[in-house]
Amino acid sequence: MTALKARVVEVVRETADAHSLVLEPVEGDRERFAYRPGQFLTVRVPAEGGWAARCYSLCSSPLTGDRPKVTVKRVAGGLGSNWICDNVTAGDVLEVLRPAGTFTPPSLDEDLLLVAGGSGITPVMSILKSCLAAGSAKVALLYANRDERSVIFADELRELTERHPDRLTVVHLLESVQGLPTAAAVRSVAGPYAGRPAYVCGPEIFMDLVSGTLTGLGAKVHAERFFSLEGDPFEQPGDAPDQGEAENGDAGEIEVEMDGETRTVPWRRSERLLDALLRGGVDAPFSCREGSCSACACVALEGEVTLDANTVLDEQDLADGLILACQARPVTDRLKITYDG
Repeated sequence: MTALKARVVEVVRETADAHSLVLEPVEGDRERFAYRPGQFLTVRVPAEGGWAARCYSLCSSPLTGDRPKVTVKRVAGGLGSNWICDNVTAGDVLEVLRPAGTFTPPSLDEDLLLVAGGSGITPVMSILKSCLAAGSAKVALLYANRDERSVIFADELRELTERHPDRLTVVHLLESVQGLPTAAAVRSVAGPYAGRPAYVCGPEIFMDLVSGTLTGLGAKVHAERFFSLEGDPFEQPGDAPDQGEAENGDAGEIEVEMDGETRTVPWRRSERLLDALLRGGVDAPFSCREGSCSACACVALEGEVTLDANTVLDEQDLADGLILACQARPVTDRLKITYDG
């Protein structure tokens, strides 16, 4: 119920150390493969003694009719990136989770500032192409790289700029020419667009620099940060609570609203909310299962939970009722949640 399968129909060598995988969901999984601009896929990769998972952003647009595509750049010692670049070829079938993530603009008609460093261009490219194809927004892209040869999607960006000269502005920052990005350089280039919502992705130190600089200019910044997952989010939950647990008060229930439907599933007090939903046949979204990505976030309408871990929801999110299903354990006998609002 949880994992999807996608066939690799083409491997595109974007640069010396970045490969794109063009995917085709297998029959039966296509509807569940729907995604929004800027979202990512969680891919299962082999690891010593078992399996691991890594997250890769979709660089394709869901609004252009193109097949889904993820871009993977090698990381020194990286488990998933090196396995994919060294081993995955056309015809292979990958196991993935539903597209997830909140790095996606609410409107394609609102002018945007996009900032990317290196492979951080991947989700930004999806947003950019979606705005140009299906919205009316003007887009300014600030793109930082080591040198000209390391610019991913260079030809595609050039073509898009030529096709949309009045809507797309691309500014390259090359370390080989201008040196390492500085706050002064970011202010100089991005300053004229600081009134727009800003979407930032790239290496941690680059995002810290850009986010701090843009925030100082009054911009509203959305940052996409990735991390290596510790566990295997593809593992299946355990058995349902038995009759004895229900009679002893060790099990409660969850009422869940999703995709316009309402269902009720049992919930053992010792388990986390996401496990109970998946076991109950609810196609709930998730990715990291470590409380770090917000892909599983839902709203609690009734009842109370505690969170084992939370590194993504702030005080306002919690006050608004948002919870992380992968980390929530029951406090009350009954919980009502929604993924629809």
